[in-house]
Amino acid sequence: MILTIDIGNTNIVFGVNDQNEWLKIWRIQTDVAKTADEYEVIFRSLFNSCTICKDKITKTVLSSVVPSLIRPFKEMLGHLLGHAPMLVEPSVYDKLPIEILSRDEIGTDIVADATAAFVRYGGPCMVIDFGTALTFTTIHKSGKILGVAITPGLLTALKSLTGNTAQLRDVQLVAPPSVLGDNTIHAIQSGIVLGFAGLVDSMVARTESELSEKLTVIATGGLSSVLQNISARIQIIDENLTLDGLKYMADHLYELKTQN
Repeated sequence: MILTIDIGNTNIVFGVNDQNEWLKIWRIQTDVAKTADEYEVIFRSLFNSCTICKDKITKTVLSSVVPSLIRPFKEMLGHLLGHAPMLVEPSVYDKLPIEILSRDEIGTDIVADATAAFVRYGGPCMVIDFGTALTFTTIHKSGKILGVAITPGLLTALKSLTGNTAQLRDVQLVAPPSVLGDNTIHAIQSGIVLGFAGLVDSMVARTESELSEKLTVIATGGLSSVLQNISARIQIIDENLTLDGLKYMADHLYELKTQN
């Protein structure tokens, strides 16, 4: 079995895969104050709750955009599973089927997304990852990442709005009945949900115009379903794309990386 872990700024998403089937996927809150021991308690408890035998996990791949959590997770995984994880980092990029730009700057989650998207859907394509940040990654038909655009994510924008205004509050991220908000809740939903749908569609259109070709547009991330049937340009919702990219690395690069 393979354990893949994606540490993001807001959430840690991890799953166990056996014979190309995801047995279980979890999402917990990222907490940089937690120790290796505390994360081990969480992982051990979650494994036990669904009868996943940790001794059958033979490969672990770790991606993190939170550098301070890499060391605690490596320590935790070594103690919990008895083996060190393969860390997604620039040293593995040359062995991937995609070409990476700005390899010391690009997020490892973006690399995982691009890998899975290109392997599964081919190019040219665009991956839109709905996380703490909303990222647009465009991949050429050759597999080269052509560029990335980054904007605050839906929840980040909502928290910023409600956290800096006295009379606005958190709302559910769903489409309102009308773009013309007739109350505070609908007004915020119109601005955030419908506004971000316009942002997404505009970014896809601008990218296609610059490249003079159509893109396959794939949405992923915890909030990717929010714009389903609202954005006119999102063609595919693939919520597990990042973990699938990490699994690809486990299948094709694990032995090469762990032997070095």
